[in-house]
Amino acid sequence: MSYALHTSVISGAADSGVPPLMRFLAEGQALMSRPFTAPAARRIAQTRQGDGRAVMVIPGFMARDIFTLRLRRMLALAGYAPHGWGLGLNRGATADLLDRLTVQLDAIALREGTPVSLIGWSLGGLYARELAKLRPDLVDRVVTLGSPFSGDPRANRAWKLYELVNRHPVDQPPMQVELSRKPPVKTLALWSAHDGIVAPACARGLPGEADYNVRVDCRHMDFVSAPAAVRAIFDALEA
Repeated sequence: MSYALHTSVISGAADSGVPPLMRFLAEGQALMSRPFTAPAARRIAQTRQGDGRAVMVIPGFMARDIFTLRLRRMLALAGYAPHGWGLGLNRGATADLLDRLTVQLDAIALREGTPVSLIGWSLGGLYARELAKLRPDLVDRVVTLGSPFSGDPRANRAWKLYELVNRHPVDQPPMQVELSRKPPVKTLALWSAHDGIVAPACARGLPGEADYNVRVDCRHMDFVSAPAAVRAIFDALEA
């Protein structure tokens, strides 16, 4: 497929603020439709020929590896070596989180003997970008799925819950990060105009904040399961 460079996109006010309430409420449709989309996702995976590369999938806020199980199964079916993040519930940033993720990354790279592609869903994509900045020697690329790495950190429907759970401001995590700075590896940002949780502009980014951005026809909760998202993820891994 052809990718749209960041420089070809102009962020507008219409998709840079908190997603509208009706779009947020529509995220429930993604959860209800998930059981019915598995066959289509499987058919897409069966048409791909992966190169055996290791892929680490990092879940979003308040999600566990079980939430990315379908995606990892599709990756395996397509010929990749998928792994979860192995750190339980993603409650948010902690002072030692990147250290623990680095240990996981080292272990996966050693076990599989390949550079690792990082796929991060929502908040997990922010971790993936920072991890790639720390260990670019072990990372093949970063693919973010609806991740708010750009713009206002409160232009989403999750920041209040995040601050309640973590007891620190969403824009003052307990670690040194520069979210909008692009990792020194190939970086692809998948975003959706239908996202009801994260402002599309924040997941798409500005010129220079990612190498490519790709619009996907899905909702935020669909990014790890919908056929359109699965297809876009495979395209990103093959780019």
